[in-house]
Amino acid sequence: MSIFDRYFGKKVGGGVAQDYTISSSHTAKEFGKVYVRKTKDKLQVQFTILMEPEGQQAEGWQTGVALDASSSMTTAYGRELTGELPPAVTKEYEKKGWIRHQEEDNQRFRVFEKAAVTDALNKGYFKYTENVVEPIARKFVAYLASRLDVDGGTTLIYWAGEDGSKYEVVGDIRAEECETLLVSGPKTFRLGVRTLLRPALEYFVTRFVEAPRGMYIFITDGRIDDLDAVKRYTIQLAKEIQASQRNLVKCILIGVGPEVDERQMIELDDLDTGTEVDIWDHKIATDMRELVEIFAELVDENQMVAPLASVYDSNGQLVKRFADGLPAKVVLELPVTAQWFELEVMEKRFRQTLVERS
Repeated sequence: MSIFDRYFGKKVGGGVAQDYTISSSHTAKEFGKVYVRKTKDKLQVQFTILMEPEGQQAEGWQTGVALDASSSMTTAYGRELTGELPPAVTKEYEKKGWIRHQEEDNQRFRVFEKAAVTDALNKGYFKYTENVVEPIARKFVAYLASRLDVDGGTTLIYWAGEDGSKYEVVGDIRAEECETLLVSGPKTFRLGVRTLLRPALEYFVTRFVEAPRGMYIFITDGRIDDLDAVKRYTIQLAKEIQASQRNLVKCILIGVGPEVDERQMIELDDLDTGTEVDIWDHKIATDMRELVEIFAELVDENQMVAPLASVYDSNGQLVKRFADGLPAKVVLELPVTAQWFELEVMEKRFRQTLVERS
């Protein structure tokens, strides 16, 4: 089932359809998500208005932030040393016994003792990579704790430790604690050799099973080793939610680090659960303009966000007028040649590109 089978409820004729989502970095800040279906003779577009949940939709949330603690995140946590020793300094360290040579798998490499690392750091030969996880984690925890969580505290955990299945619960963090919150990796286990997402997902779902709503953010470099298991569990969750056997769960993957692998994140985001329930969304941290984007898929389509609005295509032609109010979710058709559309609200126009970009 494609995005547009799910949202528009029918196949579109006129040739082979091409579905795509406009990337967050090319989505106007007023919109949440923009989906496009391109056929031979038309563009079908669905967009949502970006806003925080309101009214009943804003009540009863339990929230969590889970930080990937697999070894591929070493650089992102600022734990990797970079730099080069001058030859003279290398010889000096070797004479002091601060550097020893070791052979493994027919490869010879240097092992630096703690004294060598400390001295090289103090003299500027070495430095640690930037910790890009800490500021992101602080922002998400503070935002969820202050704006959404029913108890005012967001649960923080590390996941994917040791064999990939271990997780460490840091605690329920309040917004005022985030300014000095240290995020440098787990304290009770080593960074993992694999990245297993399902144990962390199950932790939140099980702990907050009675919560009316749950939002859980997983910060990762996107390398997931148990993707099939996560898909199966997600489909099970979606079916239970649709059958009213379980309350709403929304999960968001946030990609971080110098080499984010987005492929698997997209697979989960686009996962067909065979239901109307969409559990996963994903974002790349560097593309996010505002934290409110985490609510891009939490839209009440019956909610009116403006009393009057109009949509125009890239030829300046009126496409649709909302005389009885602009809903939070809009579906419209445009000429296949349309490059963008504009939403006019209260004499202001917001332009959105429809061009798919790599």
